[in-house]
Amino acid sequence: MLEGIHPLLTGQLLMRLDEMGHSDAVVVADAHYPAASLGRHVLDLPGTTTPDVLAAIRTVVPLDDAPSLDLMASADGDVLEVQRELMAAAGTTEKTTRFVDRFDYYDASRQAHLIVRTGETRTYGNALLRKGVVGHASH
Repeated sequence: MLEGIHPLLTGQLLMRLDEMGHSDAVVVADAHYPAASLGRHVLDLPGTTTPDVLAAIRTVVPLDDAPSLDLMASADGDVLEVQRELMAAAGTTEKTTRFVDRFDYYDASRQAHLIVRTGETRTYGNALLRKGVVGHASH
């Protein structure tokens, strides 16, 4: 156990986040997400929500240049409550967040370094976050 580390950040998750370079992506996915078929590295954090896990990741991962956060666009284009919570957890706004069609989102996920599957059951509760340069002020 380490001091000063958010309790949701497991050793394996911290290792994978540390491996990421500038502009590499981590997907924080809901329980419905096809993580195993899309991801090269997949970690499961059952019993968690995507906003909580994203907020924990942001304690150690700076944002890349905008848009540093991609959210899967809802079927009707509305911004859902879970998506508002994800933007707040990431420290972004609707103007600095990119909303991506589902299948384009899946394609982007295939390029991500890591997919963290949570226990989130709300639909469209997925976030793709790009890592900025560590040691520089976040945007």
